[in-house]
Amino acid sequence: MDRRDIPNIISLLRLLTVIPVVFLLLEHYYGWALLLFVAAGLSDGLDGFLAKHYGWRSRLGGILDPLADKVLLVACFLVLGTLGLIPVWLVVAAVARDLLITGGALLYNFRVEELEAHPIVSSKINTLVQILLVVLVIADAGPMPLPGGVIEFLVWACLASVLVSGAQYVWIWGRKAKAKGFHDA
Repeated sequence: MDRRDIPNIISLLRLLTVIPVVFLLLEHYYGWALLLFVAAGLSDGLDGFLAKHYGWRSRLGGILDPLADKVLLVACFLVLGTLGLIPVWLVVAAVARDLLITGGALLYNFRVEELEAHPIVSSKINTLVQILLVVLVIADAGPMPLPGGVIEFLVWACLASVLVSGAQYVWIWGRKAKAKGFHDA
């Protein structure tokens, strides 16, 4: 093992935290689930810092880091939806957005040109709102009940950010594909 592997190991560990977080949520150990989810979030910042600060970036890390983040977030959304803590329609909208973006990226990559994916601002906002929603829903379900209306506001804010960011990706990449001569986009 080389020091350059540390960010990838941290990302892999974050990916593995999905299992205990899901288990803790399903067993209604919300305090522990929240603690582990927050620790995973902090590890995301740590591996990013190490990769950028020390130049320990790698192709594997470029795949593993966002994969770990997305799998953890989607798994939490699915479980919280199953438990009735967030609306199922929001889970469907968020997962459909991710599938649309992933499918579109694959289509672009294989039918138009190699894709250089960089998240757009609305996507970063969407991720932030989704993370905030997960954290506050888990906190509200367990260790820290919130005032009424907070979760409902975040649910609607999350839906808005899902729709806006999804539509922007379709518009941006559709235009790029057309500019490259791909007319079936």
